[in-house]
Amino acid sequence: FQRRGNRSESRLSSRTTKWLGPTIFTASLDDQTPPAQAAMRLCCPLGSLLLLFFISRIMDGSVANSEEILPPTIQKLMKGYNKYLRPFFGNGPVTVGMSLDIASIDTISEINMDYTATIFLRQRWTDERLCFDGNKSLSLDGRLVELLWVPDTFIVDSKRSFLHDITVENRLIRIFPNGTVLYALRITTTVACSMDLTKYPMDRQTCMLQLERGYNVKDVVFYWTRGNQSVSGLDHLQLAQYTLEDHYTSESEAVYETGNYPKLIFHFKLKRSILYFILETYVPSSALVVLSWVSFWISQSSVPARICIGVTTVLTMTTLMMGARTSLPNANCFIKAIDVYLGICFSFIFGALIEYAVAHFCTLHQPNAAHAYMEREEEMNGIVSSLDCHALRARKREEMLSRVGSTSQPSPSQSKEDVSSSHTQTNCSKCLARARRVARCLNCCKVENPHYIDNYSRLTFPLSFVIINLFYWTYYLYF
Repeated sequence: FQRRGNRSESRLSSRTTKWLGPTIFTASLDDQTPPAQAAMRLCCPLGSLLLLFFISRIMDGSVANSEEILPPTIQKLMKGYNKYLRPFFGNGPVTVGMSLDIASIDTISEINMDYTATIFLRQRWTDERLCFDGNKSLSLDGRLVELLWVPDTFIVDSKRSFLHDITVENRLIRIFPNGTVLYALRITTTVACSMDLTKYPMDRQTCMLQLERGYNVKDVVFYWTRGNQSVSGLDHLQLAQYTLEDHYTSESEAVYETGNYPKLIFHFKLKRSILYFILETYVPSSALVVLSWVSFWISQSSVPARICIGVTTVLTMTTLMMGARTSLPNANCFIKAIDVYLGICFSFIFGALIEYAVAHFCTLHQPNAAHAYMEREEEMNGIVSSLDCHALRARKREEMLSRVGSTSQPSPSQSKEDVSSSHTQTNCSKCLARARRVARCLNCCKVENPHYIDNYSRLTFPLSFVIINLFYWTYYLYF
């Protein structure tokens, strides 16, 4: 008995466990007798049959439960309905109407050239298979959209899009007695927008929202339900840097290699608000230009003061230019309006620094320029005064001759000589006066005294800056 007991325990430990459906059979066919082995072979197919019967009963129960959940009207509509076939299949195209409600336009990025918007997308079409008796529409749960055929609408230039699902997916299905289906959903999408930043920040941009279908024009006809009034929600829309000028809708066809596909386009024009940029960039840069002109009223001998003003304004302007470009694309093929203005301001500030360098250089190489200039001015005045004295004497001589002629008539030859001499002296005085004017003009162009450079700069720099500003604002605002 001990040997048989040990042998039976070893047999129990060597047994293998096999799952046959819901029943567990434990056996070792090698250790069983032939009748037992035959019985085990018969139990295997029976267990498989029991498992299949059990699974089929579970599936029948779940289907029955799902049918019990649906109302009788929906059960009747879904009977024989094939969601993989469009309405009017084989009998012409299905007509799909579109309308939009713009909830918000969150961001408009010049760096990425796109905008992010949250919209309510509503589509309406007629499915003859969904007609039912009654006068009231059926509003269904959005999750039942998987049982129906819906248009495969997509946004052409979308970079990222998602459907809101808090607390459930934001969908709406409404079926009318005549078979009209209203399908609405709320989505947030980031759409590409090609921008022309040549006149930034005085620019106007036109962005688009393009909607297309996967069906061609022979299967689906795409249209706006109310024309330009199909898009709503823009009247109360508030944007950070833009104001909405205009919006309109259009219809077109997208031509691809596989055929023509319907397309709906929503256009909206945006105008940038310039007040922020005036306070942030234009006013500080103009103030730096005016600050650089202060050096013109400081003595040239105050080298540290004038160098400090010039270098400080140049560095501050450089920092301002770098800060203004951080919100713009780094690589672009056009020059923006704000770059032009900052370049003009930087040129004036740098020019003020160069002006002092030139004036100081001339002062070092011409220390007695003012004294020499005064001496030349006195010499010129002496020559002109002597010429005026000669002209005065000639006039007095003519008067004396005229008086003498009245009492005694001179000879014809003597009178001709006196008249010719007087005319010669008059012509000489006129020529010398003209030469004096030309010399003054040349002296104005050629700075003899370096201290006069600051005097000229006090007038030329502000005047030229005002004239350039007039041309700048006139061009970018009205052209």
